[in-house]
Amino acid sequence: MSNEKVYFRTGLGLKREILPVLEGEYDSRIVDWLRGHGYSASARGVMIRLAEEFGYCYGVDRAVQYAYEARHKFPDRRLFLVGEIIHNPHVNRRLREMGIEFLMPGPDARFDFRDITPEDVVIIPAFGVTLHDFAALREIGCSLVDTTCGSVLNVWKRVESYAEDGYTAIIHGKHFHEETKATASQASRHPRGAYLILRDLDEARLVRDYIVEGGVRTAFLQRFGHACSEGFDPDRDLVKIGVANQTTMLASETVRIAEELRAAMIQRYGAEQLGSHYRHFDTLCSATQDRQDAVIKMMQSPPDIMIVIGGYNSSNTNHLALICAEHTRTYHVEDSTCIDPESGTITHKIVGTDSVVTERGWLPEDTIEIGFTAGASTPNNKIGDTIERVLATRGVPLEELFNAGPAGNQPSERNLSSPTSGDE
Repeated sequence: MSNEKVYFRTGLGLKREILPVLEGEYDSRIVDWLRGHGYSASARGVMIRLAEEFGYCYGVDRAVQYAYEARHKFPDRRLFLVGEIIHNPHVNRRLREMGIEFLMPGPDARFDFRDITPEDVVIIPAFGVTLHDFAALREIGCSLVDTTCGSVLNVWKRVESYAEDGYTAIIHGKHFHEETKATASQASRHPRGAYLILRDLDEARLVRDYIVEGGVRTAFLQRFGHACSEGFDPDRDLVKIGVANQTTMLASETVRIAEELRAAMIQRYGAEQLGSHYRHFDTLCSATQDRQDAVIKMMQSPPDIMIVIGGYNSSNTNHLALICAEHTRTYHVEDSTCIDPESGTITHKIVGTDSVVTERGWLPEDTIEIGFTAGASTPNNKIGDTIERVLATRGVPLEELFNAGPAGNQPSERNLSSPTSGDE
């Protein structure tokens, strides 16, 4: 069997067959209704506001579709998935129910493919895989269904071009994240390729200071040795740098990191030499940017409470929660089951921490605005279920919200305003 016949990069040609299944499992009546009614509605003193961009992005939608197509095309073959398809517990649980086995990294953070045979089918997740893992799977000869997001591929191309031209890739991301690992590995396509992963602006400023003032090499490596290429030498590898990013990071922070490093290069080498020492091309994911922009717009007139829905390990969901928490009381819930109408509790991840707590009496009885958004890995049915459970906590049936109509047409004890672009 040739490689061409066992590598699927653009789907398996079964979208028409599996689309009704996807719609039945992941669509939501209330979400569709809110989209068609100005993204807002009100009943019994509860206003619901939905961000204008939320939930599934194109890359996630495509990855899930390809996984379903793979199961449909290969009903009698073993199917494996390298890690999680996306960072959403509900979707991953559903894939397990379909008989797809998850390959998780071991204590050394590496994947073990020894049990994979040429007769098996392996799905590559939307985050992609490292060059090492991809080569290992190709060597086995198993069928590969590659769902790597196009936005991620764009970043990979940029990192490869940096390596080819002798620039170290400075990647804004989390060194342990699947996508960032895969992105960093692209530098190894060239013998002189190097990378350094920066978690946040504070780390970027440490690198800035080293570029401008120099420093102790051993101290630098002690600080960043876990997040850089093998043999990294800051005195050699910070002379020419190119900035890239994990696509789900906070967009505004990526911009600030790039500005800090650009200023450092100008200070060290002069503005006229900037092009020989610094490169930066916008590799921010448009879907991530759109979702962040939508909540920033909503926070211009923030609701009383904001609920952000998505996996606790989802980078883009956590960043949405951080943005909202700067403006209003924000709850990051993994899915709708975190809200229990009967007990009046909400289980949520405290924004900016890894702590998950359960809180009672979180929803006041007076007139209130509640905003909703969701990370790019959250399907519409989980958003709709969450809205329904919030309403049930206040004793408001979903049908009553539908009958009340758009919030902008309802009288209220408060002068409530909401986006109406869905009707424009």
